[in-house]
Amino acid sequence: MKVKSSMPTMKDVAAEAGVALGTVSKVFNGIPVGENYRLKVEAAAEKLGYQVNNYARGMRTNKTNTAAIIMPLLDHPYFARLTECLIRELAEHNYTAYLAITDRDTNTENICIQMVAQHKTDGIIALTYNPDLQNIGHIPFISIDRSFAGSAQCISSDNYSGGQIAASKLAELGCRKLAFVRTGTNVRGETDKRGAGFENWCQINNIPYDTFIAGDQTDELLEMLRPRLDSGTFDYDGIFCSTDRLLFEVRDFLQSYGIRVPEDVQMIGFDGIADFWTQKQICSTIVQPIEQIAKTAVQSLLNYDKNTAPSLICLPVRYQAGPTTRE
Repeated sequence: MKVKSSMPTMKDVAAEAGVALGTVSKVFNGIPVGENYRLKVEAAAEKLGYQVNNYARGMRTNKTNTAAIIMPLLDHPYFARLTECLIRELAEHNYTAYLAITDRDTNTENICIQMVAQHKTDGIIALTYNPDLQNIGHIPFISIDRSFAGSAQCISSDNYSGGQIAASKLAELGCRKLAFVRTGTNVRGETDKRGAGFENWCQINNIPYDTFIAGDQTDELLEMLRPRLDSGTFDYDGIFCSTDRLLFEVRDFLQSYGIRVPEDVQMIGFDGIADFWTQKQICSTIVQPIEQIAKTAVQSLLNYDKNTAPSLICLPVRYQAGPTTRE
């Protein structure tokens, strides 16, 4: 005696709805059918508890309506906000997101790439600083803030202009000796242009400045700044930090030596992080258009064409005053 599977099939849905199997297939694959037929199929599927097997469908059609998101971590406010916007934007297009937090683990990134190659997802949106991830082949791959060899398209804020805006604003607010401070990976990316834009503006406008760049550990950067402190004074009256998060670490360091912000030193960060509860800016900052980055990345993935897509899409930034400058 043959035991009937407990999992309903498309044939079961067709029988329950009283329609042809081909009609059921069209409904589940998004092919237009008469509204009456569509409603019958959806009602039958819900009654039977039928679930579309996106993986199997992807193997047949090369489309699964899923996408992988690769992030290095989520304990950074910018990464967390960007991830939220990407997932929401994908959902607007009836896409499901698979989120991978790599903590710079190359194996996790390679698994995501294999998923796309095997048609388990339709593409990848990634923010990665993996130095070994150089050529990802011909899969749909949208990169945030870093360009790759191969077919990846990069979406980024206008980091260079952001650096220029920060330097200009600090000078406008009366600062006479400026500093740019940065921590981070040595893998080259669009965010490196923040410092380049800052330095360019200072050079053109004859504003004295120094640059301090350290690795991933903030302590290394703070040790570089320590010799610039002397008896409650600091060599600089204006600082541009590569991120808002770094701004707070540097601010706390300066305040521990009696340097007041913004009375003695005015500071501008980069990202546009807002307070979780009030949504007010937590510091003076160069605001990244996070929602627009997410929209552009998703649209680029859905319309991916390596032969016509620009290698870099650069989105405008803006300055937002906050409590770390005198305005």
